[in-house]
Amino acid sequence: MRAALRVMGDLSVTAGLVILLFCAYLLWGTGSYTAEQQVLLQRQLIEGGKAGRGHGHGPGPVRLGGAVALLSIPRLGDDYRYAVVEGVDQERLRMGPGHYPGTAMPGKIGNFVLSGHRTTYAAPFGRIDELQRGDRIVVDAHEARYTYRVTGRRVVDPTELGVIAPVPEQPGRTPTRATITLSTCHPKYSAAQRLVVFGTLDRSQDRLGRPE
Repeated sequence: MRAALRVMGDLSVTAGLVILLFCAYLLWGTGSYTAEQQVLLQRQLIEGGKAGRGHGHGPGPVRLGGAVALLSIPRLGDDYRYAVVEGVDQERLRMGPGHYPGTAMPGKIGNFVLSGHRTTYAAPFGRIDELQRGDRIVVDAHEARYTYRVTGRRVVDPTELGVIAPVPEQPGRTPTRATITLSTCHPKYSAAQRLVVFGTLDRSQDRLGRPE
């Protein structure tokens, strides 16, 4: 009986260590993959910016898995910078925040919609719950820098697709201004709901430093 209990105890300890290591991998180990992909994506942005500089336009449509723009959020720290990848499927979101294909591009009329992990793969949207009304969301695209201001946030069901409409929460309405929407899982460690942060374009500046 004692031997059986000892074996069960050893197995429990082993199982606990395995679970602990797995959780550690999910929280920190996956971040190394994202970091590697971010280096590649940010290099794309630098090279693409050089190619399009002086011509008044970027290098052309962004392919799935390609770099869209650089996202900075001052509220989350001076070192908060993520290259946004085109696509929001599982593979793309492992690379960083993803842009919903078919939604507006940076600075354009309509809704520039981004999705990102909240806990794993570097958790680029892990702290967007800290954003407050008026906070800046800066998007550096090939042709210009776009500064959005946070206007609000909501927690919604995953099926509530109105938040990614051209006019957020007003499906069918024609957009007249540029907006941004950040979406991530809610609460942390769960996909039961979505935390959504909204913003509107406050300022744009082209690469020569001139307001648009």
